[in-house]
Amino acid sequence: MVLFVPRTRAAAVLRKKQIALDNQSRMIRRLRAKLATDRRESTAIKEGLENKVSSLERELQLLRCDNHSLRNTVTLYHKDIDRRISQLVEAKKEHKSNQIALEASHTTIAGLTEIGPSRGESYPTPNNPSLQEDNGAPAPFDDECEEDPKD
Repeated sequence: MVLFVPRTRAAAVLRKKQIALDNQSRMIRRLRAKLATDRRESTAIKEGLENKVSSLERELQLLRCDNHSLRNTVTLYHKDIDRRISQLVEAKKEHKSNQIALEASHTTIAGLTEIGPSRGESYPTPNNPSLQEDNGAPAPFDDECEEDPKD
């Protein structure tokens, strides 16, 4: 036996409306459940993206710090290289001036040695005792022993 049998047309219309309302409420429940699921998924995606953004910002900050320290290191190296180059330039100038002074000294010595023998004859020297005797100076001491005639 059928529990519910519509007897009139009005009862059938009411039954159809009730079925339509039931279908709509099921649809609304399904859509609400889907909306809640979508919200949970979007919240999870949003948190994941925020975590990714914050980690990327931290990484960017670290890279900026590394870049800054690298820039400072490169600047220090450049300053050190410039200082060493200036030291080398100064050393080269000093070496050149020393070399010029040494060449001048050599030319002076060479000039003196060329002039020396002609003037050297007029000055008293150990090899030239006659000049010393002429000036009244005693003769240089002779180490050689003279032979006694007694021997």
